[in-house]
Amino acid sequence: MTLKKLLFAVMLVLAAPASMAIAQNAPAPVTAAPTAQVDGQAVAAPDGMVSAPAGAGMGSADLSLIGLFLQAHLIVKFVMAGLVLASVWVWAIIIDKTILYGRMKRQMDRFETTFWSGQSLEELYRSLSSRPNHAMAAIFVAAMREWKRSYEGGARSLSGLTQRLDKVMNVTIAREVERLESRLLVLATVGSAGPFIGLFGTVWGIMTSFQSIAASKNTSLAVVAPGIAEALFATAIGLIAAIPATIFYNKFVSQVNRQAARLEGFADEFSAILSRQIDERG
Repeated sequence: MTLKKLLFAVMLVLAAPASMAIAQNAPAPVTAAPTAQVDGQAVAAPDGMVSAPAGAGMGSADLSLIGLFLQAHLIVKFVMAGLVLASVWVWAIIIDKTILYGRMKRQMDRFETTFWSGQSLEELYRSLSSRPNHAMAAIFVAAMREWKRSYEGGARSLSGLTQRLDKVMNVTIAREVERLESRLLVLATVGSAGPFIGLFGTVWGIMTSFQSIAASKNTSLAVVAPGIAEALFATAIGLIAAIPATIFYNKFVSQVNRQAARLEGFADEFSAILSRQIDERG
């Protein structure tokens, strides 16, 4: 009895794959053709016409990111491409400014350490006069150059030297701050306009989707979803470009303000040192 049960179980296991294959290859059941009422009598549909299952004939839309871009309207494609380029430009500026501000801070720290170490101003000027490599060195070189011109030129009166030194250093500070602020306007523009540009692509995509719905006279989710997804994808790209632009713009503006205040503080201290020497020589 036990052997018979075991053989029966083995036969069931061997017969299961065959039965599954037969079930998969079996033709689909044909649904009866619908009938219509004409003058109170039922009229059958023509031969060969069968009712298709719901959802048949609707191709599956590609909802991947690349598929959404390729299926989008031409104007939406231009919006997406422009926002992607803006995002790349934003990140290039972010990386460049991060490296620039970090390097400038380290250079200013080293210069202040050297400046306040007691080294002669003449020696420091000779080492930096040929090529000042950062903002604080540029301020120092500009002030020392004006100082040396006034004394070596044999100026009869030194009463206006302090004012000239202040003007020279202020002009140098303004030039260096302008260099630090360069291309920050791009971050501000992308941060403020990026979401609205993406929203324009979204509105245009939704409008195109509604036109497709009206043309196909089909309001099923399979018809509506691809167009809505394409439209929302444009807004997503706009936010991807705008969010880091806004965050880093605020961060960089704060860093520029701190460095500008540091340069102005150094200029005031250096002006006081030179003014003291003018009084001693006068």
